[in-house]
Amino acid sequence: MFARPEFQWVERRPLLSWLARQWQNLVDWLNRMAGQHPLGFDIGMTLVVVALVALLVHMGYVMWRIVRPGVRTGEAKAAGAALIMDAAAHLATADELARAGRYAEALGQRFLALVLELDRRKALRFHASKTPAEYVGEARLTDRGRASLAGLVAQLYRHLFAAVPCDADGYATFGAGATELVRGQYVVPA
Repeated sequence: MFARPEFQWVERRPLLSWLARQWQNLVDWLNRMAGQHPLGFDIGMTLVVVALVALLVHMGYVMWRIVRPGVRTGEAKAAGAALIMDAAAHLATADELARAGRYAEALGQRFLALVLELDRRKALRFHASKTPAEYVGEARLTDRGRASLAGLVAQLYRHLFAAVPCDADGYATFGAGATELVRGQYVVPA
C-alpha cells in the first residue's frame, strides 16, 4: 500500500530554490577566492566593475543615439514637409531629372505628380506612407482608368524596384500615360 505514488515523499525543487542555491554557490566561491588569493580577487573584481561600467556607458550611448533624432522634431518636420510639393513642382522636378538622364528617378517624381493631381481631383487620397499599388486599389476611377493606373504602377515598379533600365522612350511613354489619365474622363464622381 505505501508503494503507491501518492505515498512517495520526494522533495520538489522549484526553479527559484535552484537559483538561490546557485547564487549561494557563487558567493561561497567568491569568499574562498578572496581568502586564498586576495590580490587576484581584487584584480578580478576591479575588471568586473570596469566591464560593468563600460557596459552601462555603452547602453546609455545606444539609448542616446536612438532617442536623439526625436529631440529635433522641429527640424525633421520642416525637412519632411519640404519633400512633398504640389503636382506641378514634382512634374518640373521629373522633367529636370529626365533632361539629366536620370529616368528612373524621374518616373518616381512623375508618378508622385500624378498621384497629387488625382488627389486634388478627389480620385484618391494621398499619403506619403502608401505604396503605389495601394493607390490602384483605392482609386475612384473607371475600369479603363484603373487599368491605366495599374499599368503605370507596373512600369514604375519594373524600373525602380526590378532595376530594369529606363530610357527616354520609357519615360515618355510613362508621361503620356500619366497625362492621359489626368486629362481623360476616368475619375468617378464621389
